[in-house]
Amino acid sequence: MTNQYDVIVVGAGPAGCATAIACAQHGMHVALLERDSFPRHRPGETLHPAIEPLLGQLGILRELTELSGLRHHGHWVHWEGVPRFVEFGGDAAGPWRGFQIERAAFDVQLMNRARALGVRIIQPCASPTIIHDGNRVAGVTLGQDRLLAACVVDASGGHGWLRRQLPIQWQAFSPQLIARYGYYQDELERIYDTPRLIAVSNGWQWIARLDTHHLHWTTLSFDSNSMPIAGSPDALKSLTPVGPVRGADVSWRLSEAPMGPGYILVGDAAAILDPASSHGVLKALMSGMQAAQAIADCRAWPSGEHVVHQHFKTWLNNQFNADINALRQFYRVHPYPPMWV
Repeated sequence: MTNQYDVIVVGAGPAGCATAIACAQHGMHVALLERDSFPRHRPGETLHPAIEPLLGQLGILRELTELSGLRHHGHWVHWEGVPRFVEFGGDAAGPWRGFQIERAAFDVQLMNRARALGVRIIQPCASPTIIHDGNRVAGVTLGQDRLLAACVVDASGGHGWLRRQLPIQWQAFSPQLIARYGYYQDELERIYDTPRLIAVSNGWQWIARLDTHHLHWTTLSFDSNSMPIAGSPDALKSLTPVGPVRGADVSWRLSEAPMGPGYILVGDAAAILDPASSHGVLKALMSGMQAAQAIADCRAWPSGEHVVHQHFKTWLNNQFNADINALRQFYRVHPYPPMWV
């Protein structure tokens, strides 16, 4: 069977759902393909307050506000010198507040919003194979079905579904970095009310409360050749673990060709930094919404497609370079800075 869409999005994380939602808001017919069943656990439980206007544009701000049981005005940093509290800031309306939320629940909210806008959700599904039309990506095959579209969006994350089928290369900016993360539950002390980032001898630890009884942690080792941080922070060992320890490759890398004939990369499929950059989910939503605008521009100006491609690449590179420079500066003042920065 052959089905025709304007856009096919592969991957239903924040970047993929944001792309699908924004494309649907532009009036496009969208299919969203997701390999896994939900709930699906990922790192990235802390959302920067700058995410609020994006959630408003996507139409899920009220749902997220109701879903988030805990909001905060900043976080503690135990890095160089004495611990300090880093506030988000504020305006005439009051202090800005971030969200502390379980990523699995956030992903479900985004997908529900896409479905409400008429996006066709195909989940779970096998990994699709791209269809070529000359040098263009023209759609995907999914089992016996052919799904055709003017643009295919890779939102599959760092393993790069599309990159493994096209000659798209990564630019590497760090050695291999693995973030490990997990959860605890217990009666939590007030010390956990505010998220905290803690420097340790070979990396860092992040600890943040999700709600009254649940806590999220992430650790990262700077040197994959040394003894890695294998599990949770020692300070949490008295608490009750929930579920297994998980890991994610967060090595710094950037796609050399994030947009081309018939395709576009978003989120971690386009660029990756480790969670200390502090706004991975925010950047994922931004890239998805920027991609939707690029797709709309290509539809309105077919002869200028190459210009749109270059504009998207420039936008992505500028975002990545600003973030990587800030992260390098931050790591240089770590008590045990990694040699590669």
